[in-house]
Amino acid sequence: MTLFNGAVLVAGATGRTGAWVVKRLQSHQIDYHLFVRSGAKALELFGPEIIDKLTIGSIEHPEEIRAGLRHTDAVICAIGGNVTDPASPPPSAIDRDGVKRLAKLAKEQGVRHFVLISSLAVTRANHPLNKYGQVLTMKLEGENEVRRLYSEPGFSYTILRPGGLTDGPPLMHSMIFDTGDRIETGAIRRSDVAEAAVISLFTPEAHNLTFELIEGEESPQSSLVQFFST
Repeated sequence: MTLFNGAVLVAGATGRTGAWVVKRLQSHQIDYHLFVRSGAKALELFGPEIIDKLTIGSIEHPEEIRAGLRHTDAVICAIGGNVTDPASPPPSAIDRDGVKRLAKLAKEQGVRHFVLISSLAVTRANHPLNKYGQVLTMKLEGENEVRRLYSEPGFSYTILRPGGLTDGPPLMHSMIFDTGDRIETGAIRRSDVAEAAVISLFTPEAHNLTFELIEGEESPQSSLVQFFST
């Protein structure tokens, strides 16, 4: 298997899932750049060696996004609004408009592959999570724009819809991947979501598809690649 040869921009790199994306990129020895709101938090998480890989900015500001996209070959988007904090921007600003803005500008900059970490149950308007600013509906609208922009020839996307996120090291469980939003519930480690996002960069079976993913039985794995094709 040919690993990804290029630089990956991680949007939302200081979030709990985004931080795992960075760790898995490091594990696969893939070059990366971080787009974060807080440089201090990024340095605290990853150490001073990432100082040259940082772009500090907001997903709400196009010029700051463009600065982060320089010399980028792919994007892994792990942003998400904080629906429990009334002072935070609403899901419409982050999970919908922010994702749309990032995808549009990335394509304009010639970024060829876009990976979006979304959520299980985004097609279910009556889901309890939608009580919080219609967050699942906003995520679906962001997804739809990624699919629209990156379905054109010469571009590709992968959208991941994980179940409830838990903590712990990766590659300790078998995975259940599906398409069509048929999985109603389930959990998955953030580290495994991050691993799936990273390997989707160089896994053709992952391109131009949307996957729901939860963990199965406890079973150490050497790779998650095979689950994209099952």
